[in-house]
Amino acid sequence: MWKPRAVDHALSLLLFCSLFALASAQGSKTNAWKTLTGSPPVVIARGGFSGVFPDSSYAAYSLVGETSGNNYIAWCDVQLTKDSFGICIPDIKLDNATNIAQAFQNKSQTYLVNGAPVRGYFSVDYNLKDLANVILVQGVYSRSNDFDGNLFSILTVDKLVKETKPPALWLNIQHDAFYTQHNLSMRNFVLTVSKRVVVSYISSPEAGFLRGIVSRFNAKTTKLVFRFMDKDVVDPSTNQTYGSYLKNLTFIKTFASGILVPKDYIWPVDGNLYLQPHTSLVADAHKAGLEVFASNFVNDVPSAFNYSYDPLAEYLQFIDNGDFSVDGVLSDFPITPAEAVGCFALLGANAKKTINTTVISKCGASGDFPGCTNKAYEKAISDGADVIDCPVQMSKDGTPFCLSSADLIESTTVAQTRFASLAKSIPEIKSGTGIFTFSLTWKDIQTLTPSISSPYSKFKLFRNPKYDKSNINFLSLSDFLDLARNKTSLSSVVIIIENAAYLAEKEDLSVTDAVMNTLSKAGYDKTGPPRVMIQSTNSSVLMKFKGKTNYERVYEIDELVGDAVVSAVNDIKSFANSVVLQKKSVYPTNSDLFLTVSTKIVTTLHHANLSVYAQTFSNEFVSQAWDFFSDPTVEINTFVQEGLVDGVITDFPKTANRYRRNKCLTMGDNMPVYMLPVQIGGLLQAVPKGYLPPASAPLPPLKESEVKEPPLPSASPSPTPSGSSAGNNSAAQSPKNAQGKVTISFLLSPLAVLVACLLL
Repeated sequence: MWKPRAVDHALSLLLFCSLFALASAQGSKTNAWKTLTGSPPVVIARGGFSGVFPDSSYAAYSLVGETSGNNYIAWCDVQLTKDSFGICIPDIKLDNATNIAQAFQNKSQTYLVNGAPVRGYFSVDYNLKDLANVILVQGVYSRSNDFDGNLFSILTVDKLVKETKPPALWLNIQHDAFYTQHNLSMRNFVLTVSKRVVVSYISSPEAGFLRGIVSRFNAKTTKLVFRFMDKDVVDPSTNQTYGSYLKNLTFIKTFASGILVPKDYIWPVDGNLYLQPHTSLVADAHKAGLEVFASNFVNDVPSAFNYSYDPLAEYLQFIDNGDFSVDGVLSDFPITPAEAVGCFALLGANAKKTINTTVISKCGASGDFPGCTNKAYEKAISDGADVIDCPVQMSKDGTPFCLSSADLIESTTVAQTRFASLAKSIPEIKSGTGIFTFSLTWKDIQTLTPSISSPYSKFKLFRNPKYDKSNINFLSLSDFLDLARNKTSLSSVVIIIENAAYLAEKEDLSVTDAVMNTLSKAGYDKTGPPRVMIQSTNSSVLMKFKGKTNYERVYEIDELVGDAVVSAVNDIKSFANSVVLQKKSVYPTNSDLFLTVSTKIVTTLHHANLSVYAQTFSNEFVSQAWDFFSDPTVEINTFVQEGLVDGVITDFPKTANRYRRNKCLTMGDNMPVYMLPVQIGGLLQAVPKGYLPPASAPLPPLKESEVKEPPLPSASPSPTPSGSSAGNNSAAQSPKNAQGKVTISFLLSPLAVLVACLLL
């Protein structure tokens, strides 16, 4: 049997203070807010920071203040024990949020809850003393259970207030009728506890309960909020459906000052997870004098595809859409609505950049459209990317074009066409089989249908399946350059070249010559914007461009390194102006996906006057370490402010562009706590030793031998490509230079560790 241990308050406070440097941020009243009162929306932390620590635990409530500032409300789902103590547990059944089934084996009961039989463990069967040996555990299986070993005890309402001192308290009374059946009075409890602690809000889905206490509370001190359940569910105290209440908001106003509704009451989502037009509920409720609070906000559960997996975008949709603002949001991840309210809302469409971090696209806005298509690039530009990228591939007839991989299977429907028979294995390029670009002519490739990449489909996270498929096509390098030339918002284009040695030696195609000739034909060899960046993992490619052009050269280190020896850095400086690192080279994680340390690699490269860009920043929460709270903005903020990277490479440029326009970045010492970088390794310190995986070895430094390469091998002049543009003909017919064989390649560290972490 598990025995809970007492939490040392001083030690715990020190731990959580290590997660974030303390700061405060007070929301100010402004007429720009379209809430009922004109004040900023409130942030309600459901069970504390329950997206990280066990719901309603001391750690969860403590973490809110350390990450979300002083303007939050601590939410407690109140359950009553057999001896009438009010405890904070997220559900009427204790099974999922505690280890009670281990502490009291085979003691489950079946009771009627709102008329339906429910089997489980219920608080009405236990005195508070009985629950002393019951601990809180993580009840959401997609979240880490590594913190369960802290043996967090169940908190009473009084203990919650005494130990964590939240700035405001919200008590949710979900099942008054159930407790009444068991001769326990929620009414007596809330009346009694409100004499000992300040209760700012009391909510319930039972109108009868709220009507029974409304006369006993001063609305200036304690607001009563009617909670809506699904529209076809019946309120047991009135036998009315919650959908019917929508037609009688004035009745609710007689006993409540606000309503708490599932977010889809306001912004409905269709069966394909796309937003529908918003309802009139907020306007109707405000007209009736009711505040509106929205619930069901979590960062780690997919919402509408319209938000592109960006939780901050969803909050802004509810508080800053130009038509209305809800008066508060209920969230498992309170840091995100806190930053939405305090840093990002009310900026306007033309907000200026407050920092100069470069935003570089990854195959365009490939999180929203098939990568390297005209629509992906147009979206990246409209979303505010400074640099758009073209990973150059070669067709059979020598046309350079933009595509994420040499294997067409990864980004097209080629496997479903007559070209499926062209599949073959080329170990020098990738493991397994593929259908490669240099096996088809450019004309053939243009007939293929682009497909959107979903790199996290194993977690059932798919990207924008209903993207607009009309007039979508891949771009030749020439077309890409023409598109970029006409976009004044772009500072640069980055041309990415890989597999150059294989193409020259085995396919008789010189991708470097094709790129240089196409750039020259398009006029990019002359000064003026946009400037050209040439990126490669091969130093031999960049050395060739160094000798013939003035383009910026970017060296990609695709293996994980924690530093670089002096000779390796000097070698890089001889052929490159900047470096691309993998995110985990800056902040490594352990096998459970917690950040461990901050490496020296960025500092080392900066000391050598090399700019550093990090990749790849995605919005899907499974792409981020737990320390970033399933919030891509928190991740970007840490890499920029603490990691000091010069730019981010992302398949969702809109998220990164919005980040650098937030007003909190200019606040200096007054920067709110939710816009401070996370403490690297902070969450790992909260994991008990028995739950820690074996320690990982430090990342090795980059060595000179891993950088140096012989020259590229040469390719023979190839025939004029059929059906290609003049620019592409020039590229294909360009003379080839003598080059040697590349002997070094790097392997990207796999991301498969995520699976084990999320299945805990």
